[in-house]
Amino acid sequence: MFPHSFSLPKLFNSQGQWLEKQQTSILSAAAIITIANIISAGSGFIRERVMLSIFYTDAAQSKEAYTAFKLAFQIPDILFQLIILGALSAAFIPVFTSIRKKSEKDALVMASIVLNILLVLFVIMGIGVFIFAEPITQLRTGAEFTSHQLEIATNLTKIMLFGQLFFALSNLLGAFLQSYQRFIIPSIAPIFYNIGILIGVYFFSSTYGIYSAGIGVVIGAFLHMALHLPLSLKLGYRFIFSLNIFHPGVKELLLIAPARVLTIAVNQLETLGMGYFLTTVGSVSFLLFTLAQSVIAIPIRFFSIPISQAALSFLSKESANKELDRFKELVTQSLNQISFLTMPAAVLVLILRVPIVRFLFGTNDFPWSDTVTTGKIVAILALSIAAQAMSQLLTRAFYSLKDTRTPLLITLCTVTFYVGSTFLVITQTTFGVLGIATTMAVTEICKTFLLIGFFDHKLQGAFAKKFWLPQFKILAAAFLMAIFLYLPFRILDQLVFDTSRTIELIGLSAVTATIGSLVYIYFAALFDIQELRLLSTALASLRISSKHLPATQEVFADSSGENTNV
Repeated sequence: MFPHSFSLPKLFNSQGQWLEKQQTSILSAAAIITIANIISAGSGFIRERVMLSIFYTDAAQSKEAYTAFKLAFQIPDILFQLIILGALSAAFIPVFTSIRKKSEKDALVMASIVLNILLVLFVIMGIGVFIFAEPITQLRTGAEFTSHQLEIATNLTKIMLFGQLFFALSNLLGAFLQSYQRFIIPSIAPIFYNIGILIGVYFFSSTYGIYSAGIGVVIGAFLHMALHLPLSLKLGYRFIFSLNIFHPGVKELLLIAPARVLTIAVNQLETLGMGYFLTTVGSVSFLLFTLAQSVIAIPIRFFSIPISQAALSFLSKESANKELDRFKELVTQSLNQISFLTMPAAVLVLILRVPIVRFLFGTNDFPWSDTVTTGKIVAILALSIAAQAMSQLLTRAFYSLKDTRTPLLITLCTVTFYVGSTFLVITQTTFGVLGIATTMAVTEICKTFLLIGFFDHKLQGAFAKKFWLPQFKILAAAFLMAIFLYLPFRILDQLVFDTSRTIELIGLSAVTATIGSLVYIYFAALFDIQELRLLSTALASLRISSKHLPATQEVFADSSGENTNV
């Protein structure tokens, strides 16, 4: 039991009061999440580049070892996703908040009980994974995954299970802080996770090789947790040893969680299938594919997730008030905003794929052939960026209508399609990793179309009428942007910039992005796309006093930081 006079470190004294600041509006929370995502992504790519320079060397076994490290994340992360995020993302904050309105003490007891139950479940299942790590790893990997990689992945899986224990505690404390509208610390915690990995690699790589990365994961997870702890204690969190599942708040949460856990479980089948298929077509294909996915995740993290999270409270409010006209308008506006931002971003990623890959991952030992392959994967997956981004909001819209069944059924269908089509691609064609990327992109696009179709049906056909025309305009502007941008990019690449140098590589990317943005804005204005006019209004609205805006209640929980699927 911690004393009530717990002394916070200097970070939380007068010099660090901004970390404790309460965010009382949707937009202020979304702005913090966006900024933190940018910084976190930057730290993540720095971490990746450093680790590639150390572990991805010319020696074949070195490349295989680093691929095994990336694959070793899957089982610990799936365990975390199912047990921790399944419960926290279900309804922890709304349940905790409703109880706190009646009794602060009772809500704090509920938070401690939830933590105890989740940790007990995690430990029990974690022990099972620890004991059977080798056969589990063997079952989920293909023929090209070598015995050396199997041994490394098995050992790293065992090591990183301890890191996920810290993540379990950290994410519940993060949800606790968010229930008090403190978003800064949960948003910046992933940066400390990346720092922890680099610390482990720096101090232990010469002694333990690739296993130093696993040690770094444990250090990073501990730092992730340690950052949450002081403010949580200051706000009143106390550990109470109890597993009382009959506590009203705990009981309510446990009744809601299974549906969300099942949806996550189905999604994780796609993740496991991807690992199996990629290790069937090549010993390092899994690594190259995950690197490409991390590039694709950038525009989704920056544009889709903040808008989707910011919109949820408004959607829930309108659906609860049965104001479906306003609800449809909010969904349409949010989807158009996401599409308006992500489609040009997808074009830039598509055209700049090789410079981006070279800049982010192109260390001296990252060969040109791997750069080209990763760039091709990025190009294929880029076609689904807007679809993946919009599906984030559409899923939340269903949840706002208290419909968890439809997203689950759609997920079941799309995962089945992905597994079946990918199996045919790797057994009946020679497309290899590019074929797997194609089936994933097609799956994500089909999923979004299904979500749109079922959502329109649920709202009796009124949604699609206002949705498709703006989407076609945005798509046309993005397509013309790609056409008008490709030639200048090729000329600049071949005649102006020497892209063997990092500074000139950055220059090429910056000039191309500027030209592309101006072209897109021109066609957006020509086609009278409303989102162009609303953009300045949306930015200005961030200055609106928080007292005029409702507080958010969605949990922004973190995963292990290695799951690049958004």
